[in-house]
Amino acid sequence: MAENKQASGGNMAVNYGLAKRIMEELGENVHLCYQCVKCTSGCPVGQYFDWQPNQIMRSVQLGQEDVALESETPWLCASCHTCATRCPQGLDITAIMEFLTREAKERGIKPKIPEVDVFNKAFMREVKLWGRAYEPGLMAEYKLRTIGNGKLLDDAGMYINMLKKRKVGFLPKKVSPSKNVKPIPGAENSIAYYPGCSLHSSATEYDVSTKAVCEAVGLNLIEPEDWLCCGASAAHRSDPEEGLRLPLENLALIEKSGFKEVTMPCASCFNRHKTAQHEFRHDEEKRTAMSEIGYQDNLQVSTLSETLLRHVGTTGISDKVKRPLEGLRVVSYYGCLLTRPAEVTEVEDPENPIDLDELMTALGAEVIDWSYKTSCCGASHSLSRPDIVRNLSGSIVSHAQEAGADVIAVACPLCHMNLDARQGQMTLEDTTPVMFFTQLMALALGLPEKAAALNKNMVDPRELLRSKNLID
Repeated sequence: MAENKQASGGNMAVNYGLAKRIMEELGENVHLCYQCVKCTSGCPVGQYFDWQPNQIMRSVQLGQEDVALESETPWLCASCHTCATRCPQGLDITAIMEFLTREAKERGIKPKIPEVDVFNKAFMREVKLWGRAYEPGLMAEYKLRTIGNGKLLDDAGMYINMLKKRKVGFLPKKVSPSKNVKPIPGAENSIAYYPGCSLHSSATEYDVSTKAVCEAVGLNLIEPEDWLCCGASAAHRSDPEEGLRLPLENLALIEKSGFKEVTMPCASCFNRHKTAQHEFRHDEEKRTAMSEIGYQDNLQVSTLSETLLRHVGTTGISDKVKRPLEGLRVVSYYGCLLTRPAEVTEVEDPENPIDLDELMTALGAEVIDWSYKTSCCGASHSLSRPDIVRNLSGSIVSHAQEAGADVIAVACPLCHMNLDARQGQMTLEDTTPVMFFTQLMALALGLPEKAAALNKNMVDPRELLRSKNLID
């Protein structure tokens, strides 16, 4: 039952029930919000909202539950954490938006953007069935369950091109949490490699080039068997308990296998595991609830760029360069989840990261500074609202072109998919290659062209690279 209290100095009854529920479940005090509007002014998808983030916060403060729970805004939140990163009161506005979608469903309010709810359910069904995200199954279920919206053939051309590039994993592999995990020989002198679901399917070029580069610079990666999907944004938004359990199962598996560090090339996977680690450390109730998993919190979780810089360093990498990327103008694109929120990712500057810039400089490339390195590409809406994704991603590519970039270097398979595969849908005068930073490293280290898997990129970079004498 919602709690009603009389507002002082007047006769209006203010319903504090929703604010109280948010405080109980999230520990977030919405009454700290003083309407500075930073969440709204920085929101990349604000133009699509019916109510702006600061208005949603005010509606909760005033007990206007119909506004907060029947708005499209929480469903359209891209979970990029820009608002939470910039909030002067330290409010996790992203978590509050996610809470509102769950609360609305629990109260029997139909999702205002049903496609988002369908996607979350389909994603979690695939994970429950296979243990990992099976992209063809996910897309098929989503399209069939939303057939009435008249968008069945949306993105059909892009999917056909992906099939031609063999960027789709046809046969799913069922995995389950291991019951009797034994140490892996050599784990103590190696780094665990958690590729995530995308690197085994739509981002195979990232997987291939990562393994080739790490071998070339002397890093021994070992991929433990039976790792699970991290749950991505779907679990975090729709089922927080599962969103915590899945990453902790992985961390426990890797820890029990004898590793002290795990590297995660996928930004989403990295963020979900770091979030789980953060919650485990700072929430005693959640730590107790997940105690049977056996995670001891003795594992370092790193991005791939962090791993390379920590263990090899820019000097060590530049010493191994055989074909410098001279004359190649590069912008580094980090996206949202490699750096935000800072208290989770432990990044020094979530708005202006430099890891990829340092790596590209070590390879001999000309790194161009720009203002869009952490802008959101809209990845969480890739299936549910591709129109949003096209606009956000198109803006990023066009601004890279305006900056004079030859190539956009990325470190996230979701960002790569949106910036690379969707360029044919964007209103651009010309295309710009989007390459995983490990593909560029493979070329600079003098590895065979197949080690960079350049044939997998949807915007083929080979003509550009030949013009720069970077491949034969």
